[in-house]
Amino acid sequence: MPIPIAFSLLPLLIVVTTFPSSSAAATAAPAVPQPRGTRSHTCHACNTLYLIHCADRCFPIVTGLHMNCGADKELHIGSIKWVPDAAFIAVGNASSVNKPSVLPVLSTLRHFPDATARKYCYNIPAAKGSRYLVRTTYFYGGADDPPVFDQIVDGTLWSAVNTTDSARRGMSTYFELVAQAQGKSMSVCLARRNDTTSSPFISSLEVVTLEDSMYNATDFGKFVLSTVARNALGTKGDIFSYPDDQYSRYWAPFMDGNPTVESHTAISPADFWNQPPPKALKGGLTTSRGKNLTVQWPPLELPATSYYVVFYFQDSRTASPYSWRVFNVAVNGKDFFRGLNATAAGVMVYANMMQLAGKTEILLTPNETSPVGPLINAAEIYQIVPVGGRTATKDVVAMEELARSLKNTPPDWAGDPCLPPQNSWTGVKCSADAPVRVLSLDLKNHSLSGSLPDSFGNLTGLNTIFLSGNKLSGPIPDLSNMQSLAALHLDDNQFSGAINPSLGVLVNLKELFLNNNNLSGQIPLVLKTKPGLVMKIEGNKLV
Repeated sequence: MPIPIAFSLLPLLIVVTTFPSSSAAATAAPAVPQPRGTRSHTCHACNTLYLIHCADRCFPIVTGLHMNCGADKELHIGSIKWVPDAAFIAVGNASSVNKPSVLPVLSTLRHFPDATARKYCYNIPAAKGSRYLVRTTYFYGGADDPPVFDQIVDGTLWSAVNTTDSARRGMSTYFELVAQAQGKSMSVCLARRNDTTSSPFISSLEVVTLEDSMYNATDFGKFVLSTVARNALGTKGDIFSYPDDQYSRYWAPFMDGNPTVESHTAISPADFWNQPPPKALKGGLTTSRGKNLTVQWPPLELPATSYYVVFYFQDSRTASPYSWRVFNVAVNGKDFFRGLNATAAGVMVYANMMQLAGKTEILLTPNETSPVGPLINAAEIYQIVPVGGRTATKDVVAMEELARSLKNTPPDWAGDPCLPPQNSWTGVKCSADAPVRVLSLDLKNHSLSGSLPDSFGNLTGLNTIFLSGNKLSGPIPDLSNMQSLAALHLDDNQFSGAINPSLGVLVNLKELFLNNNNLSGQIPLVLKTKPGLVMKIEGNKLV
């Protein structure tokens, strides 16, 4: 079961991160942590991420999308523009939350009462290969317990959403994921489970562009990172995010019984691959010279699996030839990094595939010559979730164009057509092995209208097509590339024009039902003489 972490953020807002419901563990060996400190850095996103010139304070522009789900107008909070979500999803109902003093961005939601749909998907424009922070937020606001349901990014089952505990306290819940766009769009979907008792819902959805350098030790073609904890150590107060963090990450304060320290200089985020905000390293946990520093972090027990772990260190003293600290870093009794020199410029060390389970203890052991005790300023930990796969690109493109060409398609015809397997599009069956292909299309008697696009013929993995009993019109496209097709049922529709002779070259075609349409012209001789073909053509204007 997912384990929640709750932090105070604002009135009526508690942030909770949970672990993905998938128990699959990444199998790659742990990498040796590498220090990252002051270095030259090329800003790969400087064409889109820059500072506004202003008289008093300059805020970085957030390159991303902030959706206020269920809202009917834009909402400006600080310099962030929250937009209505209706342009990014075709299903669901917008509702208001009847709670006094609720935050504006939580005052509406979108819920999904249609229990026949296998998923409900937002489609978000993206740049293929770019990295994004995806955050979903849920505030139920109802009198009864909220439903439990799944959330999916592209074809990957991300996590279960269970906000019961937070809802009982009048709080909200958020989830975060770092993922790479596999195509020109990303889908974020909600899906019912066997134990879902009422309509899934969502309050807000954010997709923020990250730098190419950020979390770049992860193979995002194989994995996504699900946030477990992100803390500014040795600090008190509220969670902070934008504009202190230009990538809108949430940093929660963390205190324990260790002494604290405050840095005298600010780091330069561009000197670190992960671009931490200076405020995250402003405070720190420390101890006296010659003593070990022990920190129990994160403040929860971890499921046994693989994690991306990163620590940030900065000498708190004013930069000088003497502002350095040298110490060894260990996690759960195992070396993480030896001889770390934490300077006033700051340094980060990370492990990109670390096996952890239960409670986690960080031990900093000072070098005997270090003039001051060790310290640690900030930390992040993410669960590594294997990517659930992706349907073959040409099939995705063809199915998306088919969805645009048809009217009254099932409500779950968005997102990945095949994945996760239990949440494939209604009427679509797919192969189990990679590359995942669309094998069958069965939408007979679904009150569909529209036409079949020319790209329909690119679905070369199809074995059967059952579209009988609809109101489909226009010509039958060239299907000559569908060499696996065994059954084509287009009867009881409104198709017009001639029978495409390309159907005659389909060597595996055994059933061709075209009866009761508006087809005209001659029946291709190659179909009349095709051995083993069962053909129905009555109810047309054929000769």
